[in-house]
Amino acid sequence: MSDSETPAALPQISPSTGFSRNSLRRDGELRTEESLAAALAHPAAAVYLSAGGKWLVRTDGPGLAAAFSIDEATALGADLGEAILLGFDAADAPALAALAPVPAEALPRHLSAMDLRAIAMEGRVDPDTEGRLGQAAHLVQWHAKTRFCGVCGAPTRNAAAGYRRECTACDNVVFPRTDPVTIMLVHDGDGNCILGRQPRFPENFWSCLAGFVEPGETLEDAVRRETMEEAGVGVGAVTIVASQPWPFPGNLMIGCLALATTRDITFDTTELEACRWFSRAEVRAMLEARHETGLMVPKPFAIAHHLIKAFADDDLAATR
Repeated sequence: MSDSETPAALPQISPSTGFSRNSLRRDGELRTEESLAAALAHPAAAVYLSAGGKWLVRTDGPGLAAAFSIDEATALGADLGEAILLGFDAADAPALAALAPVPAEALPRHLSAMDLRAIAMEGRVDPDTEGRLGQAAHLVQWHAKTRFCGVCGAPTRNAAAGYRRECTACDNVVFPRTDPVTIMLVHDGDGNCILGRQPRFPENFWSCLAGFVEPGETLEDAVRRETMEEAGVGVGAVTIVASQPWPFPGNLMIGCLALATTRDITFDTTELEACRWFSRAEVRAMLEARHETGLMVPKPFAIAHHLIKAFADDDLAATR
C-alpha cells in the first residue's frame, strides 16, 4: 500500500498510550455539595496522595501500590477537606486524590515518593492505576493554579468534589483546563518522514514535531502552522488518528499524520537543535534499536512512538 492511499482503518492507538486506561466512572455532572463527604465516608474509598509534586507508593509488595485507605491517608497528614473525587470503580467505590505534605525523609520505610513520569514510563503500575494517577496529577496541578479568582482576585473554593472552583466573592466559576497539543508525523507520501530533536532531548533521541493549538485555530491548521514554524515545510492533508492524556501539567496530545507539500527543511533553531528527513528503513532500525549510530525514538508509552510506528509499518491514513 502506498502512503497516499487511504486504508479502511488504522489500528486503535489511543488505548496503547500512557495514562489512557482509566476505568473510573467520573459522574461529573451528578456531583453535589455532599459528594465529597459521601466519598470520604465510603469504607472502600481509595486515596492517591501527592507529596511535593511526587506520588506516594508502597514498595514492600511485588509491585508498586499507589492507593491508600482513608485512615492511611489521614495518618500521613493528607488534607482530605480539599480532596478531589476522581470517580467510582466498577464496585462503586470512590477514588480520590489529595495532598499529603510529608517530607521524603519522614516517610516509613515501605513508602516512597516517586515522580509520575518515571512511574509510568517504567511501567511500574498497572494501566488503570497509571490512568488514575494521570487524572489526579492533572487536577491537583490545576487546583494549585486557580486558588484565586481571575475576575476579582478573591480566593476560590473547591466545589463539586474537586471538579470546579467557585469564587468566594463573585459568581465566577472555573472548570478544569485541558490544553490541546498537536503532535504530527509529517511524511512525503514516498517513504520518508520528518523527525526533530529538541535541545532537552537525551542524546540520539528523535521524535515527532509538536505544538500547542492556538485560539481560533482548527487542529488541522495547527498541524500546518507548527510544521511550517518548526521545519519550514508546507503541509496539505492532515489525518487525526489518536490522542493521549499528558498530565505535564494538563495537556491532551492529539496525534496526527500529515502529508508534506514541500521538501526543503529550514528549522527553527530556537525550538529544535536538529530536524531532517528519515527513510522508512532508517525509522524501522530506530524502532528496533539497531540503528548504526544509535539513534532512538520514543518508547510505546508515548503517542509519538505509535505515529512513528504507523509510518514504519506503512500503515498511514493520509487523505489524498
